[in-house]
Amino acid sequence: MMEQKILTVDDDKVTRLLVSTAFRPFACKVVEAADGVEGLALADREHPDIIVLDYDMPVMDGAQMLTRLKANPRLRTIPVLMLTAYSQRDCVVRILKLGVRDFLVKPFTKEQIIERVRRIIDLKSRHASAPRPKRSDEPLAILVVDDKPAIIELIQKAFAATPWQVRGVTQADQAVEACNRALPDLLLVSLSLPDSSGFSLFETLRASTRTKGVPVLALSVKAATQEQELAQLLGFNGLVTKPIELASLRLNIIRALGLDTSHNYLQQRNNALVLRLPANFNQVLAGEILDHLRQKAAAAVDAGLNLVVLDLNQLQAIDMTLIKLGLETIRLCAEFDLPHCLIASEAVRRECALRPETKDWKFAGSLAEALHPPTGNPAQASSGDVPGDNQKRRNSGSPGPADPAPVGEPGNIHN
Repeated sequence: MMEQKILTVDDDKVTRLLVSTAFRPFACKVVEAADGVEGLALADREHPDIIVLDYDMPVMDGAQMLTRLKANPRLRTIPVLMLTAYSQRDCVVRILKLGVRDFLVKPFTKEQIIERVRRIIDLKSRHASAPRPKRSDEPLAILVVDDKPAIIELIQKAFAATPWQVRGVTQADQAVEACNRALPDLLLVSLSLPDSSGFSLFETLRASTRTKGVPVLALSVKAATQEQELAQLLGFNGLVTKPIELASLRLNIIRALGLDTSHNYLQQRNNALVLRLPANFNQVLAGEILDHLRQKAAAAVDAGLNLVVLDLNQLQAIDMTLIKLGLETIRLCAEFDLPHCLIASEAVRRECALRPETKDWKFAGSLAEALHPPTGNPAQASSGDVPGDNQKRRNSGSPGPADPAPVGEPGNIHN
């Protein structure tokens, strides 16, 4: 079962607590922000399925945050439920004109917030039996609906080396026939089809019991903001802008289907969970890793692992994307009481020593040394410590093997 993400943005702690507790019975991850600035940062990092946004806040209010969301191609399709203390008609009309999916007047009950959110996303009980998430390197059937054959050919070539099978049709009625013959895992539908038939196709798919659960991503020219806003209101599962950035397309497909990509970066080695970053590490890959990191850290603790190793050996320089991922990994290790250690190239070590955010990072000489530090080595004995944290140290277990074979480096189309 794919866990839904709900972002609640409200300066009132009581309201955030009410929202958080309301969704505990459901398979949801609720993240919280106290103002619009923090909310935008979390929306960009977490890419939630819905944002519960307060209208009246300090620093950046709900209207300002919503305007920023709509201006961001990656975030503009996220549905927003607006909370407001004002019930007057003119205020309600003003809120709806901002482009929210729905609104709810304060004060409200848990039952009311659940009912409103359920209108927008599919809530599942946390106790329902959950199938294993599908991996991104397993076969997928993707149907592209676009009257530009070059777009279909581009996407087919992009995924030709993967297990993902891409079929293409140029008309909406052909797409319906294709779905009746063989149900795809996901559709990519152009919003520029003649006579607005892309929107008509989406409504047809959602009205059918057979196809209503199939994720549909919208394809749209970057400047066509009006059709993108309409797609958001109708409930498309995401947006891919043209010209198509293939890495972004892949990430949108992965998120729409809830695919597990952790095998590309995370490995178990003896007593340790090893997070190995590829040479082409970038912001898109960082987002993928963060989507899985908390869950995998929790599973590592449950499985009895007692070390996390962040492997930066394939990188020759650091940037803020890497620093943020490293700090989040260290923070999660502290939260789960897991010792951690880093390994890196000499160039990365030197650069880390010069930066205030990374100067306290602890490095081992190799993966083998990280898994089985030399007896009495004080640097390795403290490798699990977070500065200022008094977490207990745990033994690193039995000796490990030499460095594992390299993990496949995911590029734009790697699964």
